Amino acid sequence: MQLQEFADRSHLDSSTIEAWVDAEWLVAQRPEHPFSEQDLARVRLIQDLKGDLGVNDEGIALVLYLLDQIYGLRCLLRDIQAMRITDSERTK
Repeated sequence: MQLQEFADRSHLDSSTIEAWVDAEWLVAQRPEHPFSEQDLARVRLIQDLKGDLGVNDEGIALVLYLLDQIYGLRCLLRDIQAMRITDSERTK
């Protein structure tokens, strides 16, 4: 989705979005559609951490880093499981 739609749906102004991209809390993927539904979910998480839980910027960076690590490990585990299934089908 484009910046304006993302700003409208996330209830963020463009300067906040830019600051969060600069901080690498959000990563614009492609020039034609830089933001995704995952980015909206990430914004909601950041807003909850900042607003409801009072987490400071350093804490948010740490939480996002750890969540990204978990996501990467889940993807790796899914790939390993797919390879095992493929290997077991070949040996039958």
